[in-house]
Amino acid sequence: MTEPSTTRRFWQNPPWTGAKPKYRLGLAPIAKERWFTQPISEDVLQHKQRMLSSQYDTVVAVMDGDESQAAQRQLSEYLPAEPVHEDPIANMALTVDDDLCIMQTNDEQRLIAGCVCSPSYWNIGAKIGQPLRQIHAPVTTMNEKIGDPIERFISRAPLLQPFERVNWFIHADTERWHPVPEALPETPVATWHIRSERETLCRFSDQYLLFTIHTRFAPLAAIAHYPEAQADLLRTIQGLDDEETDYFGGTVKCQMIEDYLRALS
Repeated sequence: MTEPSTTRRFWQNPPWTGAKPKYRLGLAPIAKERWFTQPISEDVLQHKQRMLSSQYDTVVAVMDGDESQAAQRQLSEYLPAEPVHEDPIANMALTVDDDLCIMQTNDEQRLIAGCVCSPSYWNIGAKIGQPLRQIHAPVTTMNEKIGDPIERFISRAPLLQPFERVNWFIHADTERWHPVPEALPETPVATWHIRSERETLCRFSDQYLLFTIHTRFAPLAAIAHYPEAQADLLRTIQGLDDEETDYFGGTVKCQMIEDYLRALS
């Protein structure tokens, strides 16, 4: 069977190409037409609808007060949506593949509203109201590497110019709902998946910035056909520091991935 072109493009230029460090800023400007991925795909829509109907308070969080409501109203000028749920951020999230988070751009840079149905090792309820540096606190070295640059970016970002980066993990499955770290998988590494997260940041007013996350999956076994991707991934995993290794899944998991990649080569 012919490999889909989107899959081939991913493996020809995965987010770790050139053995890039796992935790880096890596933002690049994109055309405003590429800010959101619309229309929402059917599988993501069904997932979001299930999450919003079964555990709304787990996937939606907004700060109390007028500021959060004002920010959501401003964002709705760019993402109009039917008023299905009480919070505009939830309604807007049903129009795009992306999860949505609104951040302040002032000195506090707090997370003031969000709808996150596909988290990887975090949940919106635990982060709402926190400044960016505190949100990244579980990995101290992440703050050391990108804390200052991302804070400067948020405070100085040009109006209505979206920027894009790609984050990624390796999971044993393609479940979208991973609010806490998973246990060490018991399945063979060849059955695991790359979880790729396209993230965008765009300042949509003087006071607020939108952070979006679009989650996609690729079977790790496909890397067998891409020697450069194998070598780069091995070097990137080996380059994780202790805290990054723990956050990524632990020493044993990383060693299993390294052994798998060496066996392929």
